[in-house]
Amino acid sequence: MAGMRLIVRFVVVVLLAGAGVALGAVALASQLHRATTAGIDGTGGDPLALEPLAARSVVYARDGSVLATLHDEENRVPVSIDKVPEYVQRAVLDAEDDRFYDHGAIDVRALTRAMVVNVQAGGVYEGGSTITQQLIKITLLNSKQKADRKIKEAALALRLEENMSKRQILERYINAVYLGNHAYGLESGAETYFRKHVDQLDTGEGILLASLIRDPVGADPFTEPDAARKRRDAVIDRMRDLGHIDPADADRMKGGPLPTPGPEEPIRGSDYFSEQVKKLLLVDPRIGASPKERYTAVFRGGLSIHTTLDPAMQQQAEQSVADIVPDTAGQFRAALVSVDPASGAVRALVGGSDFASTKFDLAVQGSRHAGSAFKVFTLMAALEAGYSPYDTILGTSPCAIPNVGGQDNVWSVNNAEPGGGLLSLTDATVESVNCAYARLVTLVGPGKVAEVATRMGISSKLDVVPSITLGTSGVSPLDMASAYATLAADGQHHNPYFIDEVDDAAGNAVVKADTHGEQVVAPQNARTETQVLTQVVQRGTGTAAGVQGWTAAGKTGTDDSFKNAWFVGYTPTLSTAVWMGSPVGDVPMYNVGGIQVYGGTYPARIWHEFMAAALGDGPAVGFPAPEPSFSSRYLSIDNELQSPTRRRTPVTIASDGPAANVPDPVPTPAPASADAPSFTIPGINVPDLPVITVPDRRNRPGR
Repeated sequence: MAGMRLIVRFVVVVLLAGAGVALGAVALASQLHRATTAGIDGTGGDPLALEPLAARSVVYARDGSVLATLHDEENRVPVSIDKVPEYVQRAVLDAEDDRFYDHGAIDVRALTRAMVVNVQAGGVYEGGSTITQQLIKITLLNSKQKADRKIKEAALALRLEENMSKRQILERYINAVYLGNHAYGLESGAETYFRKHVDQLDTGEGILLASLIRDPVGADPFTEPDAARKRRDAVIDRMRDLGHIDPADADRMKGGPLPTPGPEEPIRGSDYFSEQVKKLLLVDPRIGASPKERYTAVFRGGLSIHTTLDPAMQQQAEQSVADIVPDTAGQFRAALVSVDPASGAVRALVGGSDFASTKFDLAVQGSRHAGSAFKVFTLMAALEAGYSPYDTILGTSPCAIPNVGGQDNVWSVNNAEPGGGLLSLTDATVESVNCAYARLVTLVGPGKVAEVATRMGISSKLDVVPSITLGTSGVSPLDMASAYATLAADGQHHNPYFIDEVDDAAGNAVVKADTHGEQVVAPQNARTETQVLTQVVQRGTGTAAGVQGWTAAGKTGTDDSFKNAWFVGYTPTLSTAVWMGSPVGDVPMYNVGGIQVYGGTYPARIWHEFMAAALGDGPAVGFPAPEPSFSSRYLSIDNELQSPTRRRTPVTIASDGPAANVPDPVPTPAPASADAPSFTIPGINVPDLPVITVPDRRNRPGR
């Protein structure tokens, strides 16, 4: 019986070590028998089916550079023994078990020597455990000095050497040992103490790592240099005595310096990006079926996580925010998100300026009023209802919109600037005229605006009220960048994503991004709206955002009392949202850096600086133009190929008097478009009702 043979071998070893220990072995014979014939848990399972060592996961940027490492207590990078230089292996063996390849699982000579030394010293000053026993202790058992644990350790070591070669055991050992400062294994130790890979270590550096195995805390070279030097020199002396290094080399290495902590790396803005990646993985069922399984995979599973972040764009995003936002002792911050319209890939993200102290991500978790940047969804609702950018609407301020939320209620609205008059939808957008959009939303309906916004990429809950058109629902910069990207992509929406692929420790892909897009807006309508929004940048409230050589489209946004300021814009290749405000809540920005903050001030300037660098010197890509017949009736995505009824003559779609600019007769629409609204839109006759809101620039959002 194999178990009895192991018992006999072990008892012989103990008898040679001393009669006292032998008596203890006899007393614990039943435990020894169980340890050699059953599993660690006593169930009869194989106690040598060693679990894979915990390995850190690595987060990579788009260019392959490392963004972050994810690990819990054990920061480990498993390495093949073939990559560990022979002199480093020799240092480990000489420090812990120089006869490893010459003895069995238990070294009788070392055990006897240790017992004699310890008896003479009156305490435990030398250990007799082999590397195999140490491996059993650190991977299967614990470090408590109890007789039954030592017997189980020895018995399992005997079994381990029947199942694994010496070289396999040593490889497992050099990856399992703790070297202090959260470094587990030689590769992580080499990075921690010398900022290099294990195969780049010289002999002296290898000896220092080997010397840490016995006492990684008490001999920590960072905090206990005297003890670390003494322990290192003891290993050097032993290697010299064993003839494994020359005396001259030993003296030279003793005079060598100890490693010192490297400079503390500054907290980068990309840490907000990495944090978002971590959160997404911890809820992704492809990583694991349960929260515990996902945590183990992310922090102990050695995953390779390939992300969408572009390091050059990220650096420029951080620099643009730092350059433009005035120093207000942290009172006001900016967030930025940039998305690839063709796929939804997030290329840059600035969620704050100090991740070390504030983990809240303003770009992803922030939910703030978008102000007039939300008007793009009302404009799209109007285009889908059949209105033309040439149609005129009254924008005079102040305006009182009756029957809002009830027969006797009046919604009072002001423009950011006085006036407005009768103007086209294009000019109402370019000049961000609130009263024009307040009248427009009553025609298309707040529910339709909310539906369009959701379809285009807004994921937050929206309040279905007329003021939705002025951005009174909270949205995130990520959602805004994603929704505007729908326009840049000719009406296709791609869900924003951060992770391209995740590979497990064996190199198998367990997660792959789905970049499939969905046509949520008719291309003709997307192109028509883009044509309007390019004029916002060329001659409207967003001129500060213009990028030389590129045609850009976008919209400014400023909410009530200047508490949140936005610029969201896009080119055919990049959609970027910039928000500015207080990270703690709605704080008016009346005097920041000497100016009152609108979306067209700091946010537009940040957008300009970032996009100018991100777009680079490459050939500019233009937007596709809408069909020559400028305006179309509602273009259903399902029936888009059918010929819609079109018109060129503008109409006045809402005024405080009789309808003006009566359109040309409209042909009867085709059957497929029978439900489309009529173009003969009567004006709204608003009675002379009192305006409660006193005109005041601080209460005129829109710019």
